[in-house]
Amino acid sequence: MKKKIISKKEFIKLNSKSAKKMYKNLNLQKKAKEVLVEADKHRWVHQSSWMGEPILNLPQDIITLENIIWKTRPENIIEVGVAWGGGLLFGASLLELYSGNRVIGIDIYIPDDLRKRLLNKGKISKRISLIEGSSTDKDTVNKLKKIIKNSKKNLIILDSHHSHDHVLKELEIYTKFVGKGNYIIVGDTIVEDTPAQKHRLRPWGPGNSPKTAMKNFLKTNKRFEIDKSINEKILITCHPDGYLKAKY
Repeated sequence: MKKKIISKKEFIKLNSKSAKKMYKNLNLQKKAKEVLVEADKHRWVHQSSWMGEPILNLPQDIITLENIIWKTRPENIIEVGVAWGGGLLFGASLLELYSGNRVIGIDIYIPDDLRKRLLNKGKISKRISLIEGSSTDKDTVNKLKKIIKNSKKNLIILDSHHSHDHVLKELEIYTKFVGKGNYIIVGDTIVEDTPAQKHRLRPWGPGNSPKTAMKNFLKTNKRFEIDKSINEKILITCHPDGYLKAKY
């Protein structure tokens, strides 16, 4: 029997239909969250790397990030929260591939040894800029403006201090650099949907999290909306509801 070959358009349509059903499967969603909560006790989110540097993200979120960069072709990626630097190298690699501009990493502390590792990756490193300072300080924001100039074609990733007040301030500041069709990703919204961590103590948790800040922000800022299509297909993610798209 000859196998029927469907078109790419039909394939995408089938995927979309299946994703909607998957998202509505509450039992599956519950099991997926249970896997994430249990695996986090074993540092699952810390297991991935890019160009030898840890990238503190789940594989599903990493692929989703690539999909967004492919679709929107940002000039710049602004990553608030550098951590071990793998995320910066990932973004810079894709901007090199897709003819973008720069990745700007912002963190209150960037160790010298990390700087050296990030800046010894050849042409990929040439696309990386580092700003040391608080993400909400005027001086930090002014340094960022000098790099991106008047560009609004930017992808923003908020992944620093995860308290409600801090994330809300970041949203108020950094959404101004995001133009129509581009994204701001609110990192670790999963904090609100899972039990408070006992294995890794943090000054944030349910009721004081990136998601509570995001919900507060969306009440008054109608320019952004949650990309529901990402919610439907991603299943296991650190950033549920955290992929925000600028409508105008």
